Amino acid sequence: MSEHLLVTIGKARFSESKRHLIPFVNDIEQDEFLNDIDNTPHAYVLACLMDRQIKAERAWSIPFRIKEIIGSFKVDDLVGVSLEEYKNIFSRNALHRFNDTMAEVFYAAVHDIKVKYNGDASRIWSNNPSSAKVVYEFLQFKGSGKKIATMAANILARQFKISFSDYYSIDISPDVHILRVMRRTGLVSPDADLDSIIYKARELNPDFPGIIDLSCWEIGRTWCRPSNPNCNECIISSECKKVIKK
Repeated sequence: MSEHLLVTIGKARFSESKRHLIPFVNDIEQDEFLNDIDNTPHAYVLACLMDRQIKAERAWSIPFRIKEIIGSFKVDDLVGVSLEEYKNIFSRNALHRFNDTMAEVFYAAVHDIKVKYNGDASRIWSNNPSSAKVVYEFLQFKGSGKKIATMAANILARQFKISFSDYYSIDISPDVHILRVMRRTGLVSPDADLDSIIYKARELNPDFPGIIDLSCWEIGRTWCRPSNPNCNECIISSECKKVIKK
């Protein structure tokens, strides 16, 4: 069986050695802050944990907005803010769809980073760890799950170019865009569930299943929209079966 175009595109991107600024929020100041994993790695971790059931750009902006509100983003200063105050900050500024819950997630994560990693979140991915270890560490945070944990590990490996000893535990992290693309391409059935998509990605590229994650997500947001998909300009149009429900 020939390699699917999604895998080819993913491998080409992964092979690039240069790290590029990742446009998490599409705001240069905020993106530079989130990309600075050498100096504020906890910003990246906290942003990943916020990315749930709201638009990605809004979720990823939360650490920067909290930095502006409290005037610092040092771990010791973040630890000094009470849970009640975090709840007030989230609610008063409408940072998330679930303000109390995500305030608790943020608060718990800050304390875990301080206690478990001595204030340095980069210890999660330092020293050439296995992909399983990195995914496991992210799973230990309150409010995390397989989707967030694999997404976090995937971005570190694929875009931040963090070296892992292997990549086979980094699954695809299916959201609505990825689900739609995988179904419409015909790679999975039109009613395929999340587990089916995860295992299909493992079949397509066992050494690094999540290598197609970013491409699927971008295709879903750019061309393979819920209605009026732009199939003609899509980068995988030549291999897509265009299984579009009426």
